[in-house]
Amino acid sequence: MDATANSPNKRAKCSGGEAAATDEKVNVYVWDMDETLILFKSLLDGTYAKAHDGMKDAQRGAEIGEMWENLILDLCDQHFFYDQVEDHNEPSLGSLSKFDDGCDLAKYSFEQDEFTSSVDDDKKRRLAYRYRTISSMYDKGLCDLFPKEKKEKWDELYELTDEYTDRWLSSARSFLQQCVSEKEDPDPRVDSSVETLGTCHVNVLVTSGALVPSIAKCMLYRFDSLIKHGDVYSALDVGKLQCFEWVRERFSGPNFRFCVIGDGWEECAAAKSMGWPFVQVNFQQGTCHKFPGLTLRTLGHYFSVVYDEHRPADEEA
Repeated sequence: MDATANSPNKRAKCSGGEAAATDEKVNVYVWDMDETLILFKSLLDGTYAKAHDGMKDAQRGAEIGEMWENLILDLCDQHFFYDQVEDHNEPSLGSLSKFDDGCDLAKYSFEQDEFTSSVDDDKKRRLAYRYRTISSMYDKGLCDLFPKEKKEKWDELYELTDEYTDRWLSSARSFLQQCVSEKEDPDPRVDSSVETLGTCHVNVLVTSGALVPSIAKCMLYRFDSLIKHGDVYSALDVGKLQCFEWVRERFSGPNFRFCVIGDGWEECAAAKSMGWPFVQVNFQQGTCHKFPGLTLRTLGHYFSVVYDEHRPADEEA
């Protein structure tokens, strides 16, 4: 896999050039998806409700989770070729870019290109076409895909979920924006896609889920303007440690600092192997490592423990 494939242009100055020249520290935030940025499985199986000592209706939570599950599968099936690519998971949308010949796909027939289960270069080329199309749809956003009625239902489900989870979704999104802009209280009137253009800090997603559903989740849960399609990795087949190594290769240089935020053992173990700080997210009551609750100041403490103790004496003065 080409570890630099599909890296967004605005990341270019963060790949060792300008950041290195100015000695500016660049933070790369490596996020997990389920039970970290979003609550999904815990809604379906009732563990989120159970953690709130009867204050949450478990049945209602399961119903909300099922509505999200149906919406995710609908987006994947209707727009992301999921019936064709489900058995062909890749680590990222750019992992097959070397097989893409740049063919104009405007009049290309995905229904008649004889996409099969073979593993030859022709099959990889056709899969790369599909990934390029998904990447384009991701960049344009759901407003180009959803008719008005479906968009309204999606908005209603988002607000319903946000209310049920005590603003977990909107708080997580706001925090992603804070990470790339390093502003504790971003102006809600400023569009997030504009807010992040002048900064070097990066949000990367490394999920245990399959790639295409994870791309769909990013869009449906409104993270697509804050996590670029080239910064989404599926660790389903290769493991999180391998994905972390690819991330380190992309963002190489002495000024890059990494922090992993997740809820599971795999990202914890992989972060330890990489020598990166790990922040464990927990939706149990009484913890600040959740949304809302997690702050840049908290992440700063984790960065300091791993990175600041190694600074030269003259930098510490």
